Amino acid sequence: METTGLAAPRTERATTRRWLAVAVVGVGVFAMITAEQLPVGLLSRIGADLSISDGTVGLLVTAPGVVAAICSLLVPLSARRMDRRLLLAGLLLLMVVAQVMTVLADNLPVLIAARVLVGVTIGGFWATAGSLAVRLVPAHHVPRATSIIFGGVAAGNVLGVPAGTRLGELVGWRAAFLTLGGLGLLLFVGMLVLLPRLAAAAPIDLTALRTQWRNPAVRAAMLATLLIVAGHYAAFTYLSPLLRDVSGVGAGMVSSVLLVYGVAGLVSNFIAGSAAGSALRRTVAVVVFALAATVLLFPLLGVTTVGGFALVLVWGLAFGGVGVALQTWIIRVATTGAEAATVLNVTVFNFAIALGAFAGGFIVDNLGLSTMMWVSGALIAVSLLTVLSARTTTPLADSAA
Repeated sequence: METTGLAAPRTERATTRRWLAVAVVGVGVFAMITAEQLPVGLLSRIGADLSISDGTVGLLVTAPGVVAAICSLLVPLSARRMDRRLLLAGLLLLMVVAQVMTVLADNLPVLIAARVLVGVTIGGFWATAGSLAVRLVPAHHVPRATSIIFGGVAAGNVLGVPAGTRLGELVGWRAAFLTLGGLGLLLFVGMLVLLPRLAAAAPIDLTALRTQWRNPAVRAAMLATLLIVAGHYAAFTYLSPLLRDVSGVGAGMVSSVLLVYGVAGLVSNFIAGSAAGSALRRTVAVVVFALAATVLLFPLLGVTTVGGFALVLVWGLAFGGVGVALQTWIIRVATTGAEAATVLNVTVFNFAIALGAFAGGFIVDNLGLSTMMWVSGALIAVSLLTVLSARTTTPLADSAA
């Protein structure tokens, strides 16, 4: 079995095996995103089955977000010397256990417990996988490899969530989670076979994390992540009731709308990944502006089925480029501390998911869907100030190497 130590591959060409390793990590991300986001498409059905409100069902997104934020720090610290291949495979196996618990759950507390396990897997997986591109391929291939890994995010939205939602519509929401568990088992085997042994880059400890925290450019990227992701998930978590109550989309059409969102996000992920390599600031600014505008305009222009479909398309195009753009930003400004900086940013990312889903649920239950969209859009818009005010002497600048 091939072993990779501290540095990225030094050969000018990445081998086929390395690209297969990148691909399997991307598919693992796909599974994690599907596990995290599947309740969004099935929210109304889960709520009806368990007799709970939409806002309460939103806890199925909030709970894993909170746990993932904590575990994105704890897992790398506790497994800092562990082979990354074994760590990722073990986290996938834990994800399978969580899906089995979900299938068997007959009340909200058990379902929340299963989602807590999902949070553990997401936090550990993201914190580890996010920086692997620099370990698996030569430097000039890193933007492409990062796009493939983060393509799992868009693929989860374009395939995983719509397919799971459709399966839930046809045979019940539990069947969707059971299928996801089966995929997790296949990925567990694939990870062990295709990924090379990967020793921890520089063992992550509190000193490494403090070093990255003291980097103003890293802090700026994390602040942008917090605002963008919290704003997005405050709205996106409640997309199903939003489409139902604002756009008049029938329950049987939600999977089709999510497919539109996912396809747009998949396309945007690779466009943004390519653009970020040479124009990072501009790429981040464009996707954030488009995201803010879409969310803010939804209560006004999304009041018909056609309008709802169109805005979800733009929404997918906008958010599809966010993940790869933010990760490219983090890798650049962190220089040699990419893994530690990624851990910090993943922590912020998952905390933002939990914060957004919780705040969105509170606003939906107390002030309504339209108010929630305006608050979410405003939060995303504020993040533009962080993006545009970053010092041009940092690697965020378009001209930076």
